[in-house]
Amino acid sequence: MNIEVRDLSKTYPNGTHALRGVSLDIPMGMFGLLGPNGAGKSSLMRTIATLQEADSGSIRMGDVDVLRDKEAMRARLGYLPQAFGVYPGLSAVSLLEHIAILKGLTERRQRRETVDHLLQQVNLFEARHKAVSSFSGGMRQRFGVAQALLGQPSVVIVDEPTAGLDPAERVRFLNILSEVSQRAAIILSTHIVEDVSELCSQMAIIASGQVILSGEPQALIERLEGQVWQTLVPREALPRYEESHRVISTRFVAGRIALNAFGTQSPGDEFSPAAADLKDVYFCALKGWLPAPSAAD
Repeated sequence: MNIEVRDLSKTYPNGTHALRGVSLDIPMGMFGLLGPNGAGKSSLMRTIATLQEADSGSIRMGDVDVLRDKEAMRARLGYLPQAFGVYPGLSAVSLLEHIAILKGLTERRQRRETVDHLLQQVNLFEARHKAVSSFSGGMRQRFGVAQALLGQPSVVIVDEPTAGLDPAERVRFLNILSEVSQRAAIILSTHIVEDVSELCSQMAIIASGQVILSGEPQALIERLEGQVWQTLVPREALPRYEESHRVISTRFVAGRIALNAFGTQSPGDEFSPAAADLKDVYFCALKGWLPAPSAAD
């Protein structure tokens, strides 16, 4: 069941224009929402989750008008915000059962079976009697996934879910989301490009409250093929290259700077062709350099 967002706008009382006419089609499966901090990702997620009002625009999920029929959306929704609180001292199983009751799982045996299954799915069953407030960051995020999956939601929203996780926790977390995406629409809001590149079949990039790019990650990467160039330069030479070239990104490599540049032809003899990736797409889109799609696209 697709989610259709049309011309969504939101301005906060302090004058911040968080969303400016956002339109998106979000299909079943994993949908990546990329953007820098302050781009409007969380504002969009909170509006879809019916946690705040929009100034204008519409959101539809099948025959549900999300902005008008909030309860219908909430009955289908699982939500994991970037930060969430827990009741001090409550164990994982007790807190999850409490949330299950709030979601309408009132039959005791069914509720306990559901809670136990979710705790096993997120690899927290052995820690089910420990206080959630004592969990590590990765364990707490996995608990957050478990509560978001209660009631078998058809839409799951996760906001910056892998920030601060170690590599093993990140892989475990993303594997859970990938499995759930087989039966639900998952909106993965993040600034970590690798999360989108590895998992999402569709994506969008948001900056300054606007969608500046959307499509299939691989198709977007192909639009940059043959236009990304790389070289190694001394650290002190970087300012000169930034003035004379369209520098996409830089990183340190053994005391030197590995530099990716954009160009329809080689920027110089010291450059060699580089395979484009989603990071290149992301930075080029933010800088307004991404080539327009061809007529075949």
